[in-house]
Amino acid sequence: MSFLTNDKLTIVGAAGMIGSNMAQTAAMMRLTPNICLYDPFEKGLEGVVEEMRHCGFDDINFTYSSDVKEAFTGSKYMISSGGAPRKNGMTREDLLKGNAEIAAQLGKDIKSYCPELQHLTVIFNPADITGLVALIYSGLKPSQVTTLAALDSTRLQSELAKHFGVAQNKVTNARTYGGHGEQMAVFASTAKVDGKPLTDLIGTDALTNEEWAELKTRVTKGGANIIKLRGRSSFQSPAYTSVEMIRATMGGEAFRWPAGCYVNEQGFEHIMMAMETTLDKNGVSFGKVNGTEAELAELKQSYSHLVKLRDEVISMGIIPTTDQWNSVNPNL
Repeated sequence: MSFLTNDKLTIVGAAGMIGSNMAQTAAMMRLTPNICLYDPFEKGLEGVVEEMRHCGFDDINFTYSSDVKEAFTGSKYMISSGGAPRKNGMTREDLLKGNAEIAAQLGKDIKSYCPELQHLTVIFNPADITGLVALIYSGLKPSQVTTLAALDSTRLQSELAKHFGVAQNKVTNARTYGGHGEQMAVFASTAKVDGKPLTDLIGTDALTNEEWAELKTRVTKGGANIIKLRGRSSFQSPAYTSVEMIRATMGGEAFRWPAGCYVNEQGFEHIMMAMETTLDKNGVSFGKVNGTEAELAELKQSYSHLVKLRDEVISMGIIPTTDQWNSVNPNL
């Protein structure tokens, strides 16, 4: 059976629920026969590999290591869920300091052991900041690093499909931009429901203004709701979506959703955030976000929140001030 590539894919945090689901999804998608699982928790890691073997995947060589040098050396693609998970009552931002430190080490390890890495997808929270920190220290180009903001757009699609009682694929071009957090900007002007513009439905009996406001809240709090329902942070949806992202960079079909990417243009400087992106074998690039005046104002507010988090990480001494980033990573 064929694979997209024979290049090494390393999954970081593979002993956890997200990481182990990523391993299974990558195998089911036939991305590569060369999948390496890394986690400091060696016993759990061995258990994941045993389960993957019990699945009976054809022609896939699962390797694993708790030694970062061994796991990273030769890697061309990488997905990292290797941070602390969110627990009930926590926001993504509550994880800021510890996970930013983990992201800094991730970037340094990439630079030391796999500088030829083609693409890195970072999904541990707060993902926009951890992805930014990893980018700074990895030496990678901005086109080579993405984060998991796409999960918010799929949650918007899901909520709209449930409300209107249609199949989820009947909701098209559902879009959220900005941060992967409760301060995200939820856009109505891009979406259609069964071919009808969402903006034509909002404010009618089909979707009152009050119902739209409640629906947006369900989207922004989608992750928190999973924790309430399941007693733990989301793991299946981020695993699947992140593997879809890395599949695109490995030569699979282009990614369908906005991804978190490095942005440095007038009005949105030195930040990682979701824009309207193209993600394929050439990496990630972004274009202009179009929306109403109110939506673009929400996007600006989301950016301002991310800047606050970024500046907190700077004040902690985890990353240098923005004028020094180029000395750490010449690609910035």
